[in-house]
Amino acid sequence: MSIIEVGCRLEYRVHFETSFIFQVAVLDSKHQKVIKESLVCDPPHEIQVCKVGSLGHRIHRLMAEPGCLNLFYSATIDNKPKSVRSRNLISNSHSKLPCEVLEFLNPSRYCESDKLEQFAWDHFGKVKAGHTRVQAVADWVFNHLKYTPGSTSSQTTASDVFIRRVGVCRDFAHLTIALCRALGIPARYVAGYAVNLVPQDFHGLVEAYLDGAWYLFDATRLAPVNAFIRIGVGRDASDMSFSTYVGNSSLNHMYIWASDADGKLVPSGKTNKMAISLG
Repeated sequence: MSIIEVGCRLEYRVHFETSFIFQVAVLDSKHQKVIKESLVCDPPHEIQVCKVGSLGHRIHRLMAEPGCLNLFYSATIDNKPKSVRSRNLISNSHSKLPCEVLEFLNPSRYCESDKLEQFAWDHFGKVKAGHTRVQAVADWVFNHLKYTPGSTSSQTTASDVFIRRVGVCRDFAHLTIALCRALGIPARYVAGYAVNLVPQDFHGLVEAYLDGAWYLFDATRLAPVNAFIRIGVGRDASDMSFSTYVGNSSLNHMYIWASDADGKLVPSGKTNKMAISLG
């Protein structure tokens, strides 16, 4: 257990009336309990809160008039991830997968698993099924991609990254997801806040469905997985953008933070034999 503090500040210039949707609030769940939080806008706006997605994560909606719009979010979380011995985790047979995870086997906007199926089975088909196989995929992505901020765009897909061998966290996650799905392993994109991430930003990880639960994987190895705080999950990053809008606005500045408030975080190097689940 550790106390994690997270937050963000987003500063926009609204050129004409714009309808915003923000996905920055953390998921309140069994393994990450929100102790306190605040979300405010300057100038003040009427904000609608909705629950969406398979976990019921929260989105915040507002209509902004021309001018400046600043959004501030902060939260304190009691973080209690579940950990188990990774070597004990097996894959579920396709015929016994729960119906609610089946959508995470299909190709999606950024994760064209159908294009990578031959490669996936050629390279990972002989690896022990279960956590070992998913970790082999994440290790391959880490070893073959170069993490380079600004190297990709909102149009870049897993197959693009597979060819170019360069990307940022969402690209590492998309390629890992696509390869897992190609191997018949349900995998989904997870957006959130990461302690000790440099440079600090919203972070994208992978959850793979193994042995009846979802487990976290980070092919970038940039931050400890046991201190990752989820905002929500989706098929890929298209479902989990921190901000979407209809109108005309520009993001002038954003600042994100995540810190271990009580110093109880176990260094990630001491947990590499454990698999981490947030539910």
